[in-house]
Order: sequence, then structure tokens, then C-alpha cells
Amino acid sequence: MSKENRSIFLPGKILFIASLLYLVMGCFAFFFNYVFLYWILTGAVFIPFLISDLLLLLLPGDRLQIKREIPNSLAQGEITRIKLIISRTRGLLPFSIRLYDLYPDSMNITYSVFPVKIKRSGLKKSLSVIFEYSITPEKRGEWYFSGTDIMLSSPLRLWQLRVTHNVISGGKTYPDFKKLAKGVDLNGNPEKGEMKLIRKRGHGLEFESLRDYQEGDSIRSIDWRATSRGRRLDGRLKLIVRNYQEEQDQQILFIIDSGYRLPDNQFDSALEAMLMLSFVALKHGDAVAAASFGARDLWIPPGKGLKAYTALMNGLYDLHNEPVPSSPFTAMENALSHLNRRSFIIFISNFREEDGESLSWILPRINKRHLLLMVSFRENEAEKLAHPNTTDNTEEILLKTDEEVLKTAAASSYLANRRRLYAKWEHSGLLVLETSPVHISSALINKYMIVKKSGKL
Repeated sequence: MSKENRSIFLPGKILFIASLLYLVMGCFAFFFNYVFLYWILTGAVFIPFLISDLLLLLLPGDRLQIKREIPNSLAQGEITRIKLIISRTRGLLPFSIRLYDLYPDSMNITYSVFPVKIKRSGLKKSLSVIFEYSITPEKRGEWYFSGTDIMLSSPLRLWQLRVTHNVISGGKTYPDFKKLAKGVDLNGNPEKGEMKLIRKRGHGLEFESLRDYQEGDSIRSIDWRATSRGRRLDGRLKLIVRNYQEEQDQQILFIIDSGYRLPDNQFDSALEAMLMLSFVALKHGDAVAAASFGARDLWIPPGKGLKAYTALMNGLYDLHNEPVPSSPFTAMENALSHLNRRSFIIFISNFREEDGESLSWILPRINKRHLLLMVSFRENEAEKLAHPNTTDNTEEILLKTDEEVLKTAAASSYLANRRRLYAKWEHSGLLVLETSPVHISSALINKYMIVKKSGKL
């Protein structure tokens, strides 16, 4: 409800047109004496109407109160209904009421709604009317409605009174988790057929329970001690096998580059993939932490369960990339200072040839204590330049300019250097993933499940 409203008087369209016509008439009166007399009489008659119309606007004044109903937490891209309740306080009503809601720039209305004309008859019959409209949050982060504007008109439409009601609303826009989860099995299984069966190694699987042997079970999973204690009714041995589950209580750390390396679409896709995989990992009993570097240095400590996911959402919902330098080396040093146990570090950026030298001594150090996954996005523009459409037409090949040839050569060299860098990292024992913004969520979940089954942690 508004408490301190701001008002300002404005001339109406009719007053503006009338003043313009009166000015033109005054120009003619300067040259013709008989027009001068009509000009004076017109002004003398018009001024009382002007003052009376202003008084009739001042008399009712602003007799309205406004209340806005909107949830504090919104989902990015999800249509939200907003309710405005316009109430009459006392006294006379203005002759014309038009309403503007001052919604934030981060939100979009699909079709033109404002100004809304509020019918006086509705306010006469009841003390309040309700107006609803739909709005779509397009950007993550905090938002504020700065108020509502009401435009009141005088009976002759010569004057207008604009009143700004300080109906302040604020909240947060989070990534739409419903859309993130669409088409992905939240049990942690990516699309059918993508998983690879990996032989258990080390202590990657934990003992869960004993059960009867079923066709297809590995002979190595048979618990011979438990089998020797039980027999069937016919006297034969009843085979008992050990049932395993993925090891829990492990730790996942996400590090995302919020600098110039990741454009908007890549950054948003990476952030959504982080939240998606965080949900899966927390559901598997692991602890999840997150960090960012570049535009904003952020550290969210490890946590487990629903509280941890809430902390991640509150910590990452307003994280955006900016065209500023970022240092992967510094980010890894900071990560090492925070981690006190072996972790699965998922590092998301766009790694290039120069990173090979700058990270050459710290990567082996990290790899000894932790399991590191380096995630990059495919350079589609570079790939297009490096592999232009081939043609058998010799004339078209000859018509290529020197600049086009140089661009193709530079793009090919750039991609080749990236491939060599990634191959070198993989040879040294690091995990490397190069994917597209569309497939990063399923690719990361797949990698996570493969790591869980392999026992590398």
C-alpha cells in the first residue's frame, strides 16, 4: 500500500492543441485588427474554463490506494501472474483513471497491456477492483517494482494529474529448474544408451546388502561364506551375492569462469548444468561446493541435502558473466586452499593453448590430491572457418581472397593447438570434456556417473 505518493500536474492533449491554435490565432491578430478582438475574447472565455477544469481535478484528487500481489521467488522464463488491487478511499472519483505498473527491465510483457483504463463504475459499485496481467522474467537476479503510475484526467481533459504510488515489490528470479530437469532422469541416469558399463576398481562401490543369486550376476559377486550357511530344501547350496551401490559421501566442486571466456549462452548453459548435476549428486548422497572466478569471486562451501541445494541456488541465481580477464591458475590456487579432502573438481571454462603453460605445474599437483575434469565448449565459429564448405569448382577456390585463406589457416591452427593441449592433459591423467551448450547437462551427468562407477574418487 502506498504511503508517500508523488504528484505532478501535466497539460492534457486538448489543452496542448487549444494552446497551439490560440498561438496561431495570435499570429493572425498581429497583422489583422479585427482578428485581434476575437483573440482577446477567446482568451477571456477560455481562461475560466481552464481554471474550473483544474479545480474539478483538484477537488477529487487522488482517492485511490494500490496493492500489488506477486511471489517473491520467480523462475526464469516462466510466465507469472501479477494482481493489482485498486481501492477507493473516500470522496469523489476522478473522471478518468489510467494505470501504469512500473515493472523492472528484466521482465517482459508479451503484449501491450498498459495503460489500463480503470472504469469508474467498477469503483462506484465496490470499494475495489482487481486487475491481473502476465509477465515473464527474462534474466536471473534480483528485481524491484518501483511503483505504479496513475494518470487522472479532468472533466474537459484539459489537465492531467500523474500520481506515483510507492507500491514497492522485490524478489529474486532463479533458473527454472523444471525446464532444466525436462527430459533428464533425476536419478542420475542420462539418456538411455549413453552410459558405459565400467568395471569396478578400488573402493568405488560400497557394500549395500546380501541377496539371492539371479541369472546374469557375476560369479565374483558371490559371497561364499554366506552361501555356505544356507541351503535349499533339496539340500543344494543357495547362492548369495553381495549387492553394491555407488560410494556416497564424496565431494564435488564446481568452478565456473565468469569472465570473458564464456559468452552469455555458454555461461548460462554451464550454470544450468552445474545446478542440474548438483541436484543429482546431492541425491546420490555426495557433498557439493561451488566457486566462480573472473567477474565475481565466489565460494559456496560444501554441503549435503536440500539445504545445500538451496544454498547453491541462492548463491548462483544472480551470477553473470562479464567481459573481464579471468585467471584459471588463481582459481585453482583458491580451490586448493579451501579443500581439505579429496574431491571431484569440475572446472568449466574455455581452455586455450596459453593455458597449457600457465597451468603446467599446478595441474599435476591438483591431480595427485583430487580428480580434475576440464570442461570446454566447442568453438563453432572457428570450426566453420577451419572447415568451409568444400567445392569442386576450381574458379570458386581461386576467387577466395588472401584474407579468407588466412582466416581458415588461423582457425585450423587454433583448433589444432586446442586438441594437442587436451590430448596432453588426458595423457597426464586429467579428464577432459569438450561439448556444446545444448548437451553440457547430459554430458556432465554422464561423466559424473562414469566416475562414480569407476571408483576413481
